[in-house]
Amino acid sequence: MKCSVFIAISADGYIATPDGGVEWLHTAGNPNADLGDNQDMGFNDFINNVDCMIMGRKCMEVINAMHLSPEQWPYGDLPIIVLSQTLKTPPAHCHSPVEIYAGDIQTLLTRLTRQGYTHAYVDGGQTITSFLNLGFIQEITVTQAPVLLGEGIPLFGSLDRPVKLEQITATAFANDFIQIKYCVNNA
Repeated sequence: MKCSVFIAISADGYIATPDGGVEWLHTAGNPNADLGDNQDMGFNDFINNVDCMIMGRKCMEVINAMHLSPEQWPYGDLPIIVLSQTLKTPPAHCHSPVEIYAGDIQTLLTRLTRQGYTHAYVDGGQTITSFLNLGFIQEITVTQAPVLLGEGIPLFGSLDRPVKLEQITATAFANDFIQIKYCVNNA
């Protein structure tokens, strides 16, 4: 199963403020810039090419706290697997089918593959780091916002080894965001 990351970070490498806030994503850069046909900076193209999503509990809690309406929900009806040892029921404000999973990641990926899934969107800093440590991530798309947070939750935690990334593409957007798509060399 292919596993990909699509995530935004601050220019100093944080995915959220220390309390998990991501409001800075909506105020960073030039809000009046004309992004043409790419208003979402490639997110919809990405989401249309995955068939399931795997995220950590903290990531789900941040999304749930946004109280998104069905119209604002960015994942459509994409099935979401939330990795958690403590969460027992899906959060209230999800508009996708949600499964809570507390087992081994390899076992989960094997099961999803048997169920016909081929491409997972992996989200959440700790979850992404775990998947990288296991060698399960094939692509990473990082969109860097033009803002320095100074502190917060870093995208990557402690890695077991250096992970070689090979650049596929880099795009500078008119709103001052920069997006780099990498292929992960798991060899």
